[in-house]
Order: sequence, then structure tokens, then C-alpha cells
Amino acid sequence: MSSATVINDQAQEYKKQAAEFAADMVQEGMIVGLGTGTTAVFLVQALGRRHREGLRFLGIPTSVATEKLALSLGIPLTSFAQHESVDLAIDGADEVERGTLNLIKGLGGALLREKIVAAASKKFIIVADESKLVDHLGEHTLVPVEATPFGWESTERHLGALGARVSPRRTPTGQFFVSDGGNLILDCNFGTISDPPAIEDAIRRVVGVVDSGLFTGLAAEAVICGPKGLAHLTVTGGASNV
Repeated sequence: MSSATVINDQAQEYKKQAAEFAADMVQEGMIVGLGTGTTAVFLVQALGRRHREGLRFLGIPTSVATEKLALSLGIPLTSFAQHESVDLAIDGADEVERGTLNLIKGLGGALLREKIVAAASKKFIIVADESKLVDHLGEHTLVPVEATPFGWESTERHLGALGARVSPRRTPTGQFFVSDGGNLILDCNFGTISDPPAIEDAIRRVVGVVDSGLFTGLAAEAVICGPKGLAHLTVTGGASNV
């Protein structure tokens, strides 16, 4: 077994532990936002077990993939047509900024639905392995931007004028990646981001942009797992081992 395989296996176990801890935060009768991505798969699986054990709650999925997984596990789902807010949203992240808990999300392509659910939640909690913690966003991860297919070339040029190196995301077969909402994803390399809220606002002002994978001021808490175990972080900078 290669060292890379061992590291990946460890990361998956850390994600699983963080997700299972967060799943225990779900209480009877809650409306729960179900995230998307590898960590969220562990979350939904843990919630499926809790549902089978008798916990009653309703989920709002952030992607078609999460919806299919939740239904396969018997988790009852609902929508914003029936509920105007979410009690608790739990999701993974591609980067988590220490202290602020500002995030980069959406490398899986579900950023718009993820942001809608996060913004509608009374509490938004992030679960991740320790490798996702950074001092500044953009250290390791591109910022995905969801954009309308019409005129995407113009949108790309305007994002480039903000200082990003931009490339449209493609599938392994070379086709444009299309989000669940029917939009394109433009991956933007801003380098290290010193002022995430300002960049998020500037991206939103570009005509043709639907939204970006910068999530600032949304996450209240993060459950992070690493070699030393689980840590529960808050946006105020507090941290405690759990």
C-alpha cells in the first residue's frame, strides 16, 4: 500500500468521524440541510442510521446526488415550498479559514444549492478533516464560480479583470461541466485571498455570475478531525476538543 493511499484512507476516516459527530447534533423534528461531497456522504449515511433508530426529521438536499442517497437510505425529504427555513445545515468544505470560518466550497459543483440552504439555515455547521484548515482562503483551492452558459466568455473576461486566472470546468471527456441548475462552473485562481468578503461581493457584481464558492459570514461552527481527534471550532475563534 502506497503512502498516498494511507494518507487518503486516514483523511476519509477523519471525515467520517467529524460527520458522525455532527449528525448527533440533529434533534427530533428538525429541518436539516444535507450537504454535498465526500464528507456529506458520511453525514447522510449517519443520519440514515439515526432515522432507522427512530429519530424524526426532514432533510433538504443540496444536490441531486445527495437527494438520491438520502432517499435510498429512507430519509424523508422536504423543500422550501413547505418550509421557509432550515434548523440546521451541515456540509463539508474545500477550505476553512481559521478564526473567521469563511469557506471555499463547491468543488463538487453544487455551490449554488449549498449556498441557498446555508443562507436559509438558523445554524450552519461545517465538517471537515484537518487538511482543509488554512490561514487564508485560496492557499490550495480554486474558487468555483457558477455562471450562465450564455455569454460565459464575457463573464470569464470580467472575472479575469478581478485578478483571477479563469478556466471553465470540464468533464473527463472534455465537455463543459454542467451544474444541477444547468449552469457552467468557472474555476478562478485568485491566489491567497486577503479579503474574502470583498472578493465575494466583487464576483457577485459580474453580470452572468449566479454565485461563487466563497461562503463568508455563514458558518457558525466547524467540526474538524485530525490526528489529535475532534475539535469543535466557533466563528468567534473558540476551539475545544471533543
